[in-house]
Amino acid sequence: MKDSFQTLKTLSTASGAYGYHDPQELEEKGLAEVSRLPFSIRVMLESLLRNEDGYQVTQEDILALARWQPDPGEINVPLKLARVILQDFTGVPAVVDLAAMRDAVARRGGDPERINPVVPADLVIDHSVQVDAFGTVYAFFYNVEKEYERNRERYLLLKWGQGALRNFRVVPPGTGIVHQVNLEYLAQVVMTERRDGLTLAFPDSLVGTDSHTTMVNGLGVLGWGVGGIEAEAVMLGQPYYMLAPKVVGFKLHGELPEGATATDLVLTVTEILRKHGVVGKFVEFYGPGVAKLPLADRATIANMAPEYGATMGFFPVDEETLNYLRLTGRPEELVALVEAYTKAGGLFRTPEAEEKIRYSEHLELDLSTVEPSLAGPKRPQDRVPLKEAKRSFLLHLTKPVKERGFGLPEDQLGKKVLVKRQDGEFELGHGSVVIAAITSCTNTSNPSVMLGAGLLAKKAVEAGLDTKPWVKSSLAPGSKVVTQYLEASGLLPFLEALRFHVVGYGCTTCIGNSGPLPEDIAKAVEEGDLVVAAVLSGNRNFEGRINPHVRANYLASPMLVVAYALAGRMDIDLVNEPLGYDPNGKPIYLKDIWPSMREIQEAIQRTLDPELFKKEYSKVFEGDERWQALPAPTGELYGWDPESTYIQNPPFFEDLGQRKVEDIRGARVLLVLGDSVTTDHISPAGAIPVKSPAGQYLLSKGVKPEDFNSYGSRRGNHEVMMRGTFANIRIKNLMLDGVEGGYAKKLPEGEVDFVYNVAMRYKAEGTPLLVIAGKEYGTGSSRDWAAKGTYLLGIKAVLAESYERIHRSNLVGMGVLPLEFLPGQNRETLGLTGYEVYEILGLTDLHPRKPVDVVARREDGSEIRFQALARLDTPVEVDYYKNGGILQTVLLGMLREAKAQG
Repeated sequence: MKDSFQTLKTLSTASGAYGYHDPQELEEKGLAEVSRLPFSIRVMLESLLRNEDGYQVTQEDILALARWQPDPGEINVPLKLARVILQDFTGVPAVVDLAAMRDAVARRGGDPERINPVVPADLVIDHSVQVDAFGTVYAFFYNVEKEYERNRERYLLLKWGQGALRNFRVVPPGTGIVHQVNLEYLAQVVMTERRDGLTLAFPDSLVGTDSHTTMVNGLGVLGWGVGGIEAEAVMLGQPYYMLAPKVVGFKLHGELPEGATATDLVLTVTEILRKHGVVGKFVEFYGPGVAKLPLADRATIANMAPEYGATMGFFPVDEETLNYLRLTGRPEELVALVEAYTKAGGLFRTPEAEEKIRYSEHLELDLSTVEPSLAGPKRPQDRVPLKEAKRSFLLHLTKPVKERGFGLPEDQLGKKVLVKRQDGEFELGHGSVVIAAITSCTNTSNPSVMLGAGLLAKKAVEAGLDTKPWVKSSLAPGSKVVTQYLEASGLLPFLEALRFHVVGYGCTTCIGNSGPLPEDIAKAVEEGDLVVAAVLSGNRNFEGRINPHVRANYLASPMLVVAYALAGRMDIDLVNEPLGYDPNGKPIYLKDIWPSMREIQEAIQRTLDPELFKKEYSKVFEGDERWQALPAPTGELYGWDPESTYIQNPPFFEDLGQRKVEDIRGARVLLVLGDSVTTDHISPAGAIPVKSPAGQYLLSKGVKPEDFNSYGSRRGNHEVMMRGTFANIRIKNLMLDGVEGGYAKKLPEGEVDFVYNVAMRYKAEGTPLLVIAGKEYGTGSSRDWAAKGTYLLGIKAVLAESYERIHRSNLVGMGVLPLEFLPGQNRETLGLTGYEVYEILGLTDLHPRKPVDVVARREDGSEIRFQALARLDTPVEVDYYKNGGILQTVLLGMLREAKAQG
C-alpha cells in the first residue's frame, strides 16, 4: 500500500503500540479542511488513506473526498470495508453463489480454493424461525424443532461453508437477531490487522445483506445494507463503489418526556426524514440531545434508516459508546483502544468538534415534543399519535385503496363474525388485533422498552387484565441476553401470564414469519372479509408482509404491543377509553399500568450486567446440540443434489465472458407498476401458495403443501425464486384493470396468466422484457432476489421515475439496466400504456449516467420518442453491466489473474 500523503502515525496504549492513518494530517498539510467534514465522511476518508494502492484507490480519490463539500457533486468513492455481515435468507444464496463460482473456476481448470472471502464475513442464522407455536412454555422448543426440520438442507450448506470457506464464520440458529448480535458482540468499533510488520488500527466498517445493518451506526460503526451480490463482491476483495453522499445534519436537543419511548422517537424521526427526503444521503445526528440518548436508543434510530430512506443514520463515537462497550462485556483493552484511537484520529464526538462541521442540509428535533405513537397501517413512515390512532384507523377503513386505505363501503363497517370455542365464544370485526408481536431488531435490542413491556405486563396482571383470546401473542428477543435480564428482573413470568412466551430468537413476525393464524381465526377473517390488524414492535409493516390474513399492520413499542393485546382491537382510544376492567368492575386505563421512566431505569440498573453478555456470547459460534449434530459436508466443491428443492446450482455463470452489449430491440412490457413498489412486492417473500407457479413446481417435485416452507427459506433454489418474482398477492400490474396479484398479459394475444408463465412464453419467443414503474422503485429490504429474479425472467431493463439506492445497484449487479425518466416526465406525461413495443438505443457506447434514446411503438404504428437516463452511476458500474454483473466481473478478473500467473 502507498502512503502518498504521509498520514501514517503511531499510537501507544496500555495494550501496545499501533499504527494508524490520520485524516487530520491532510489539514495539517493544507490540503483539505478535515475538521469541517462530517464524522461519517472522515471514516470513509480514513479507508481511502489506508487502502491507497494507485489502482483501486488513488491519490485523486483521496483528495476528492477530503475536499468534500455540502453539495459534493459526483465524487466516486472506492470504499474498502473492514468486514461483511449476512443473515441466512440472503446469506444462503451468497454461499450458493460462492459454491457456484468454485464450480466455474474448476470447469476452467483453475483452483476452486481461490474462491474465499478476502474480507472477514459473519453469517447469523436468524431469519428462519417461524411462530408456529405460541402462548405456551413449549413454544420455543417446538418452533426450533420445526426450524431444523424445515431448513436442514440449507443448514447443511452453511455448515459446508463454515468448514470449506476461509474467513467465514456462522452464528448458529437460536442465538439472536443478526443486528443485535452485531451490536452486542461482533462490532469492534476499532479493528486491527497486521500489515508490513505493524499492527494497524482502523475504524470498524461493514456492509451487510440486510438493510437494517445500519443499526450498528448507533455504535459509531460505518455500515449499511447492500444486496447479496454487492456483499459477495466486497467479500472477494472488491471496493464498494459509491458516490460521496450529501450528509444531513440532524440536531437533537432536549430530553424525551415522561411516557415517550425510543420507539416513539424513531417513528417521529422516520416521519420527519421521509418528508424531508434523504434517499441516497447520510444522516448524522448531533447536538446536546445526543448525549441524553442511551446507546440502545441511538441504535433504535439508526436501525430504521431504510424506513426513512437514508443510506445510514450515524452517531459518532463518544463517551456513551465507551460505556456501552463496557456494559456489553467487551474487553477493557478494546475500550481503551477505541477511546485512544478515535480521539487521536479526530473521530470522537465533542460539542467543540460538532460546531465546526458543515452539513449539506439541516434538520432539528426537540426531544421533549415526542409523544406516544404508532405507524401504519401500511407504511413505517406514516406515524399516528396514540391519541389519534382510533380515528386514523376508522378513517383508513373507508379511505380509497390508492390513498393507502381499505376502501370499505359504509354498510360493511359493522360486520362481525362469531367464533365458537370449547371455552367460550367471541366476535371478530374490522380492527380486531389478531397478532401482537414483540419482535425485530429495532426494539428487542433496547432494554428500556423490553423491561418497560415487562413492567406493563406485571401491572396489567396485578390489575386482573388479560390478553384477548383471539390475539396471537409472541415474544422473540433479539438475543439470549434479553431473556436473561427479563428473568433476572422477575418480569418474564408476567409476560408469560399474558401469553407473551419466548417463541424463538430471530426476526419472526417482522419478516413475515408470523406463522399461520389459528384456523378458526383465519376462517372468520376469510368469511367476513375482515380488515384485521397486527401490532408489532418491528420496522416493517408493508402490505402482505406480516401475514396474508392481516391487512392492517401497525408498528409500536413493545409496551404498546402488550397494551393492544389487552385491548384486542384497533378501534379503541387508549388515551381516554379503558383497556379493561378489574374483577370488581373498576375500569383500568393505559395510564394506570404504564411504567414510569424511573421504574424502567431502576429495572435496567438492577438487572443489566456485563457478565450476562460475556456468558451468552462466550460460545456464540458453537450452537446447540442440534447444530452440532448436523453432519457437515466436506470438500472444496459443494456436492449439489439435483433432487434438492432448497439448494440448486444457479445458472449465473454459464455464459461467463460471452455477453455482448447491444441495443434492446423488440421489447415488451411485462408489468406497469405505480409508486413505492417495494422489494417485498418484487422479491419472493412469505408463504408459497399452492396454485402459484412456485407451488406447482414444488408439487411436481413431490413436496407436500405443508412442507413448502417460505420463499425466504428457499432462496438457494433459483427455480423456486424466479417463479415467485413479482408474485406478491398485493402487487398491482396497472396493465390489468381491477386485478391484484402477480399477473401479466401476454401480448399481442392479450392472454392473462401468472407473471412467470407469461415471462417464459416471451423468453421462448426470444422477446426481451421491460418493467415500467413510478417513484421510489425498489424501496424496502436489500433483497438481491428482487434483482436476480428480474434477470432470470428475461427483463433487460427497468424504466422508473426514481429508485431506492440498494435495488438500483442490485439491478446493475445482475446486468439489468436501470433507466430513469428525465425530470418532468413519467409514464403518464408520455402517454405510455405498456402495450407498446420498445427499443432502447445507445447502449453500445455507454458511459456513466448517459441519456439513452427510447422508442415506444404503438399498435397503430405511431411512435413515442423520449430519452431516459441510464443509471449506471460510475465507470465501474458500466463495466459491471457490460460483463453481466458484479460477480461475473470479479470472476473474470480472477481467471485472468490466474492465467497471467501461469
